[in-house]
Amino acid sequence: MSPKAKNPIKSTKTSFRILEALMELDGAGVTAVADHVGLPKSNVHNYLSTLEEEEYVVKQGTTFHVGIRFLELGAYSRNRRDLYEIARPEMDKVAEEDGELVNLLVEEHGRGTYIYRVAGDEAVQVDAQVGTRVHLHCTALGKAILAHLPRERVDEIIARHGLPEVTTNTITDREKLHEALTTIRERGIAFDREERVEGLRCAAAPICSNTGRVLGALSISGPTTRIQDDRLEEEIPSLLERATNVIELNITYS
Repeated sequence: MSPKAKNPIKSTKTSFRILEALMELDGAGVTAVADHVGLPKSNVHNYLSTLEEEEYVVKQGTTFHVGIRFLELGAYSRNRRDLYEIARPEMDKVAEEDGELVNLLVEEHGRGTYIYRVAGDEAVQVDAQVGTRVHLHCTALGKAILAHLPRERVDEIIARHGLPEVTTNTITDREKLHEALTTIRERGIAFDREERVEGLRCAAAPICSNTGRVLGALSISGPTTRIQDDRLEEEIPSLLERATNVIELNITYS
């Protein structure tokens, strides 16, 4: 699933560790970054200066931040996927009709990444945004994708990323997860009952190619006060099935 480089470049790996540190620290000075990654300050300063020169990092006073130039790379990565362009108009319609938050997630390297989100009039804002990466086992979107991957691939993902407990409702047992994935495959819909965010419920449906390969997943999420059982298990799945059917047809014949 994720073959290791035969001859990894240590400096490249260090650059990304430093960039990730800047993100995790929400901006930091040389000393804080050096402490975070466990490297000498002089080395970290050289990396940050080089990244600033290449315009991937910006400096405000003594604080470094990840630069907006990464947005160009992210936009390119997202736009090269037909799924994003094809799904977006249908998602906009669903958000207008349902009023809640509509999400599109794809899997890469065993994690899920939101590539488009659209908020209806009643939508609540949560911690995730476009570009946020999440574990697959604790979201309806991720479980919808996992349910349509070979079991060996699912086990590889679990071995690499684990099944961390995000809330008290998160599935953290491998066999229980596989049982849930079997149910999802049979019904075609996955549910998240406060498994990643307390107070939030979600239903998701996979988006597959005409050969059966899972391309991503589409979901509708909202607060538990509005997403009651009947709406979660009947009304929202109906919307999702209609939308994913349109998206899959457009992908096949575009």
